[in-house]
Amino acid sequence: MNLPSLYPENERPVEAWCDLHNLHVRLADEREVITPLWWYPRLSAATPAQRNKIELMLAGVHWPDVDEDLSIRGMLAGWKYPQAKAPEKAA
Repeated sequence: MNLPSLYPENERPVEAWCDLHNLHVRLADEREVITPLWWYPRLSAATPAQRNKIELMLAGVHWPDVDEDLSIRGMLAGWKYPQAKAPEKAA
């Protein structure tokens, strides 16, 4: 009997980085998941150096300097922190 893997190989992160506004994660199947930093208040409040010190995990991404862990499945599902607030748009 073949059971599906808890951590599908195609969803394994192979690269991750942050720009000024977004988190980018490239997956083993070459998809790129992009989510806004404001979804993750700890990352949004971190310095660029802290945001870009990243450790890839089997099914997610870890920021040791910020004590933050995000799952690939959560990113793919569009999960954000309940208290996350979108930045106000300039008028």
